[in-house]
Amino acid sequence: MYKILKKENLAPNIYLFDVEAPRIAASAKPGQFVIVIADKYAERIPLTICGFDLRKGSVQIVVQASGKSTEKICAFEEGEAFKDFVGPLGQPSEFISQDINQLRDTKFLFVAGGVGTAPICPQIRWLYDRGIDVDVIVGAKSKDYVILEDKIRKYAKNVYIATDDGTYGFKGLVTDKIVDLISKEKKHYDQCVAIGPMIMMKFVCQTTKKYNLPTTVSLNPIMVDGTGMCGACRVHVGNQTKFACVDGPEFDGHLVDFDSAIQRQRQFRENANNKRAVIQSHKDGHICNLDEAIIKQHKDIELEEKLTKNEHLEDIPVTEKIDRFTRIPVSVQEPDVRNKNFDEVCFGYTEEEAMREAKRCLNCKVPHCIAGCPVSIDIPGFIKEIANGNFEQAAKVLALYTALPAVCGRVCPQETQCEEKCILGNKGDAIAIGKLERFVADYARRHKIKISEKPEQNGHQVAVVGAGPAGLTCAGELAKMGYTVKIFEALQQPGGVLVYGIPEFRLPDSVVNSEVKNLTNLGVEIETDVVVGKTIKVDTLLNSGYEAVFIGSGAGLPTFMDIPGENLNGVVSANEFLTRNNLMRSFEQQYDTPVNVGSRVAVVGGGNVAMDAARVAKRLGADVSVLYRRTEKELPARLEEVHHAQEEGIKFETLTAPIEIKGSEDGWVKSVVSVRNELGEPDESGRRRPVKVEGSEFEENFETVIMALGTNPNPLISQSTNNLETNSKGCILTNELGQTSRKEIFAGGDAVTGSATVILAMGAGKTAAEEIDRYIRNKYN
Repeated sequence: MYKILKKENLAPNIYLFDVEAPRIAASAKPGQFVIVIADKYAERIPLTICGFDLRKGSVQIVVQASGKSTEKICAFEEGEAFKDFVGPLGQPSEFISQDINQLRDTKFLFVAGGVGTAPICPQIRWLYDRGIDVDVIVGAKSKDYVILEDKIRKYAKNVYIATDDGTYGFKGLVTDKIVDLISKEKKHYDQCVAIGPMIMMKFVCQTTKKYNLPTTVSLNPIMVDGTGMCGACRVHVGNQTKFACVDGPEFDGHLVDFDSAIQRQRQFRENANNKRAVIQSHKDGHICNLDEAIIKQHKDIELEEKLTKNEHLEDIPVTEKIDRFTRIPVSVQEPDVRNKNFDEVCFGYTEEEAMREAKRCLNCKVPHCIAGCPVSIDIPGFIKEIANGNFEQAAKVLALYTALPAVCGRVCPQETQCEEKCILGNKGDAIAIGKLERFVADYARRHKIKISEKPEQNGHQVAVVGAGPAGLTCAGELAKMGYTVKIFEALQQPGGVLVYGIPEFRLPDSVVNSEVKNLTNLGVEIETDVVVGKTIKVDTLLNSGYEAVFIGSGAGLPTFMDIPGENLNGVVSANEFLTRNNLMRSFEQQYDTPVNVGSRVAVVGGGNVAMDAARVAKRLGADVSVLYRRTEKELPARLEEVHHAQEEGIKFETLTAPIEIKGSEDGWVKSVVSVRNELGEPDESGRRRPVKVEGSEFEENFETVIMALGTNPNPLISQSTNNLETNSKGCILTNELGQTSRKEIFAGGDAVTGSATVILAMGAGKTAAEEIDRYIRNKYN
């Protein structure tokens, strides 16, 4: 928790907070920002840093109470604490990296509007401390709204106050004062920095452009998540699409497309004419207890009594002969029920069902299924224990190989890995390895089985970056070897893509939390709200006692199509859409995070993320279509997810590729123009290449477009770590064992491969842990 050391009322509904955050204070630079999360239910609010005190270990922010979330922040008092305070984020002001002698010959003009006065304070102080004079124009609607004047006057050579009503200083707009200084007073400036409301920055840039005065603006107001994972802060700068929280927040104001940025900024404000609304999840009839859910699915009275009494089921007679080649079906919610709630779709096996399915296993002498598993689980071993009713022992067998069995059992593509290698699949159905793995993990969780003991410590420390599947697996494996392991996670909750990317109906948070708790029981420490590369750097970790660092930061930077209309309101990345629903819980009434979903939604893409986004949109009340450029046969999503989506009423428009998004007069999505494709020769992936059918353009009405086109690694770590080699896509380069170009730094998962599967990330984490152990032990031999 981040204690509020001081709160000061600067103006009506505007407050300064001094927050205890020593790590951020030690690494913050002018121009950067932090993310503030007031409490469990609050939004992530990006706020530019107003100041920082290394001695006190505190960071200052200024907040204007202008909506539900900022009002909640402003209601906090001294001595209380914010739940999360994350940073520093974004790129520092450009002048910090410039030659100091050149800066001393530069004439700076700062223009601040409203709370935009706050972020210029550390900038002008930085220049003042280096002997560089600056002029500052501060704009406000009246004298009562002029803030931080004493600070500004302390560090600026000349200060000009402009108020709309003339109650203080110059009467007029900041742009009027710019004209007055340059045209009438004949002042010369080499660089302007403007920070304030978007509309103010737009008109400042129009004014300075007339004088050929280079102008930097801060696009903090359009940011949502702040780490680059949602893509909501994208903006056109020149001919390129930039992300404000990664590439900025400061940009060349003369190149910024302010009109589209302003439209994007408005998309979550309440609008009486905006029919897009959050549809709350249906809580009636919600089932929290798995056994109760199973009871509802089975009519066998004896089974119901056994489950109610929580007894074992070995003595229940099997009345039908088990077919060796036919899989035991698993119970699921009915499609027309589940597409209106966020409860888990699949109920999982009962004990009887799991034993019957396990008894189908041939216990092959050469088990090919193990070769198909990226973490090399002893699959016949744990299945044999299930068949014999030894569920606790089955859990202990799994624990030897995987840190996340309940996760893998739900989301891993077993049908193309372990189950694809099953001998029974040659004549019938492969063993339901995934469903059995899930059953064992769920049994262990419900019965509170302690599956591993904390080992004796070996005296060595390893840092892990990212609490996603790769990082959690690497940490767990190292902890079992006796290492002291600490994970640094950027978000407010561990789990990575498991919590922000995968919906509750596929992977409940309670399951992830339980798996994480198993790791902390082994001694793994997890610190959230630490953005490695910003809050602290990899080299700093290596200089503070950690003998190796594993980077499992994932691939959280979304991809877009770069087609006309992509910056319209209502166009979102799947990352943003899913994060708002999964991590920020927008579908639950008590949470503050808004989400826009129109009555008709198009999801562009065909992977698992596209299926997740489409199924969430359906549950929020939308009519959903998946637009995919190849045929259904080539869909990269799991067959089970595609099947579930189709059952739930989601339409699939295959051989379809969008080429333009059209908007309404108020800047919202109105329709999508697409072309039909046909399949040509195979491309580098081995799949037949989609080829446009000439003259096949057609237009469909949609209100929301969700881009589910994959992700790339965030450059924060690679850019801030010396001599860490990456490829052209920003993926960290490693050898086959996970070691990078720096012998003490290892990496795995999506940070190395780009967007891939959970189980492949886990496999990489496990391999890297073995190599880290080998590397550290060899240092002492």
